[in-house]
Amino acid sequence: MAFLARLNRPWIHFIVLGLALFELQRWAFPEPKPVIGPLAPARVDSLRQQWLALAGSPPSEEQLQGMVAQELDRDMLFQRALELELHLYDQVVYQRLLRNMAFLQMGEGKSEQEIYQQALDMRLHLGDEVIKRRMIQVMEQLLLAARPPLPVNEVDIAAEFESRREELRRPPRYSIEQLYFNREREDEVPAVVERIQSEGLSAEQARSLSSPFLPGYVFRQQTPDQLARNFGAAFVLNLQEAIPQAGQWVGPLRSTYGLHYVWVEAIEPSRDATLEEVRQQLERDLLSRRRATALADAIADLREDYEVRTS
Repeated sequence: MAFLARLNRPWIHFIVLGLALFELQRWAFPEPKPVIGPLAPARVDSLRQQWLALAGSPPSEEQLQGMVAQELDRDMLFQRALELELHLYDQVVYQRLLRNMAFLQMGEGKSEQEIYQQALDMRLHLGDEVIKRRMIQVMEQLLLAARPPLPVNEVDIAAEFESRREELRRPPRYSIEQLYFNREREDEVPAVVERIQSEGLSAEQARSLSSPFLPGYVFRQQTPDQLARNFGAAFVLNLQEAIPQAGQWVGPLRSTYGLHYVWVEAIEPSRDATLEEVRQQLERDLLSRRRATALADAIADLREDYEVRTS
């Protein structure tokens, strides 16, 4: 009872009432959140032009809104980095501002620290895209440090391997030697082929009968994609349609450049990849996806601290 009596003091009632009123005020009148956006029309148009340059067609409204959302996220991360004053402790920012000041021919006779402080006073860090990208990168690293992605274990790798078995299938590989005939010499091809067959010439022996071919004449263990880089897609299609057999001549086959008479030395058929062959790739892909997911979740949480305006 003595304890309760001690609590029955006007000054204690005043403190409790004050705290209650303070909390009530915070609940009824919260601090306004920092505002991010909306993007200026010029920036939206710039995003639209970037898409057009890369895709060859204008973005859909959904695609444009996706780009706008990403840009607003970048602005938010940059704003958060500035609030944390990360730019004051980053050497990339420091050196970038010094270079900018040198380009502007300002700060003559001053020390580097004085020039750097002058650049900050001029707020040059706010309009520099290199600094913005750097600060966004640092913020992403901080967010991931606070919410690291889940580690990848053997069970994850095995499951990923099974789900992507067809995608990871190893393509066939061809070991070939070829004789090339440019368009001016295509009429000679039947006679050359007949001579090779009648005299039993090897590809190396018959090479002097063909035209020079800049990529070369011998190609070992080449995938279809690798052959296409040297001969073009039409050549690969014609080679596959000929159903080549190891130890036989094929052709002549047409490519973008002319005709090719091809000696097939060996063919490694397409096959399933082994887990060990693709383990590192699978682990990288899983980590990359989990990092992207963890970062997206962290950015979504960060949005709760801001008022993001899309329009």
